[in-house]
Amino acid sequence: MTTTAKPRTVGAARTRVEGREKVTGAARYASEQPFEELAHGWLVLSTVARGRVRAVGEEAVRTLPGVLTVLHSGNAPRLTTDFVSLLGPPDPVVALFQHDRVPHLGWPVALVVAETPEQAREAAEALVVEYDEEPHDVAFRAGRPGTYTPEDGSAVAAKGDLEAELASSSVLVDASYTTPEQHHSAMEPHAATARWAEGRLEVLDTNQGTGWVAGDLAQLFSLDASSVRVRSEHIGGAFGSKGVRPHQVGAVMAATVLHRPVRLALTRRQVFAVTGYRSPTAQRVRLGADPDGRLRAFGHEALNLTSTLRPFVETSAVFGRVMYDARAHHTAHRLVGLDMPTPTWMRAPGEAPGSFAVESALDELAERLDMDPIALRARNEPETGPLSGLPFSSRNLLGCFEEGARRFGWAGRDPRPRLRREGRWLLGTGTAAATYPSGAAPSTASVTAEPDGGFTVRISAADVGTGARTALTLVAAEALDVDPERVTVRIGDSDFGQAWVAGGSMGTRSWSLAVVSAAEELRGRLALSDGDIPPEGITARTDTAGLLAELAKKERHSFGAQFAEVAVDVTTGEVRVRRMLGVFAAGRIINPLTARSQLVGGMIWGLSMALHEEAVRDAASGGQVGADFAGYHIAANADVPVIEADWIDDPVPDDPVGVKGIGEIGIVGAAAAISNAVWHATGVRHRDLPLRPDRILQAEETGPGA
Repeated sequence: MTTTAKPRTVGAARTRVEGREKVTGAARYASEQPFEELAHGWLVLSTVARGRVRAVGEEAVRTLPGVLTVLHSGNAPRLTTDFVSLLGPPDPVVALFQHDRVPHLGWPVALVVAETPEQAREAAEALVVEYDEEPHDVAFRAGRPGTYTPEDGSAVAAKGDLEAELASSSVLVDASYTTPEQHHSAMEPHAATARWAEGRLEVLDTNQGTGWVAGDLAQLFSLDASSVRVRSEHIGGAFGSKGVRPHQVGAVMAATVLHRPVRLALTRRQVFAVTGYRSPTAQRVRLGADPDGRLRAFGHEALNLTSTLRPFVETSAVFGRVMYDARAHHTAHRLVGLDMPTPTWMRAPGEAPGSFAVESALDELAERLDMDPIALRARNEPETGPLSGLPFSSRNLLGCFEEGARRFGWAGRDPRPRLRREGRWLLGTGTAAATYPSGAAPSTASVTAEPDGGFTVRISAADVGTGARTALTLVAAEALDVDPERVTVRIGDSDFGQAWVAGGSMGTRSWSLAVVSAAEELRGRLALSDGDIPPEGITARTDTAGLLAELAKKERHSFGAQFAEVAVDVTTGEVRVRRMLGVFAAGRIINPLTARSQLVGGMIWGLSMALHEEAVRDAASGGQVGADFAGYHIAANADVPVIEADWIDDPVPDDPVGVKGIGEIGIVGAAAAISNAVWHATGVRHRDLPLRPDRILQAEETGPGA
């Protein structure tokens, strides 16, 4: 008798289950959903950076063709804004039209709603808003007055006497690093459609968590949570920006006033203005080491800007808290409030800019010690969390470096800078370490055994382009011990119950745990049944809050090693990355096909961060210069070289699913590896991102060692 082997599920490369719909255009995104009697809104943003709205000339535009209403602080519905949502206090910009104060350029001051988007835009551009303007301040720099330590228990972490250990160190590094303002730049702009149906608010949106958005909208509009439903099936990128934003609130406001569906889609320039960004940072790293490279002192202070409305910390200094051991360890965050929009999370918040500073400083220390950069990192590997003292759930950073060095050809590298040359190009290689937390949050899921022999998973997860649907299909199939073709995963609907958002590299791990728990419970119920499935199916539903509470407290992180080779044109200042390699230890890999895509995508972000991305503020207006894809430069196809991403085995014995998360670790350390390679090529350290041609040329004029 022959048997047919069951296809592998978790660990086998698999194309996206919704791939055909996306490439054929059948998958509808938020601004493509059809509605009858659909009206369209257009936000009007402030043209001053600080002041008050004195008057809104709504009478002149209400008579324009198609205009249905004009909402502003004088007539908009009142909101409840004093609440804490799933991810903390909401961004103050969602308190739409609740006062006449203007805290920054691009603050929403009015909403015009018309029959067509063209009519709404024409009326919005014709609307005259008068202001009482006040002086503003958008100047961010290290050492400026007005900085403060946020009232946050994690703002400062320390052990030992940093100053004493620095004084006792044989080799010191004391250097400052800066990273600029950066923007998420998802391909799909933010859009939402709101309508009331049978006494219930329905919102079709593009977001990272339908339960999160539904909960906040319910609180903002003083509604019962069960009376709000948010759906977000297909999402064209998010990276931290697609949470609760003004477009959803404005759409709900207008739909409530007009008693008809209203869609509010943001333009690219509006996305830059009102959906958050990564704050610029000014960081100081102080390292003290013995002659053998062992760290005595590790100090990292990070400054970022926030708005005058509320504090937001870009947690750059958390990176080193788990990376390197030292007798004295001191990390701290400081803020300065400016007349700017409130920053928000952006892919690998904290670790992305923090790793640039720390990993650049480690490379400088290796140079001064005349020590291989990888050997220096190995010398300072901690056995437990350097500050927490907790054991690591798994940590294989050195394995990543070992495999990466072998594949990259690190052993043949001459450590001396400015030795390799091809014509006008100077060549160099660099490396850096990566880490990102591997968290999990309580989530609910249900799995239904259908009468036709299939299984339906329902969970309010979000697939922001990462392949989450496919990953959860494979996880469910393995847990049910069936072929993936028998599993249908439905996501992106707040009616499926609360689940964690797509963020913090926690989504797949949190959702997988919920799906596996529900599948295992369902298998137990099916084993006790007589095999008959009723028409409505048999459903098991679980909540993982209790299961997560039982997990032992450990340092849970992914780790990785980044390698880069660059060519620097000393005549033009151009930096070209020739190849990149990333090797990661990220727990159990569910789908190698989409996992590699995520890791490579993150590394491209790191390349873009190193060479291109920089939002510039005009001091006179307070606004961003070139708030579009023409003015805000990101890596394009011609900038992206051969990029390889791979992983090593990284079992997590005590974890129920063994998944860590890979959405963000790919960007961590990538910019530092490139910057370190530029030093190796030119002999000049660069401590300010991006590595623009003018900075390269200025350094060449100053000379190596500057």
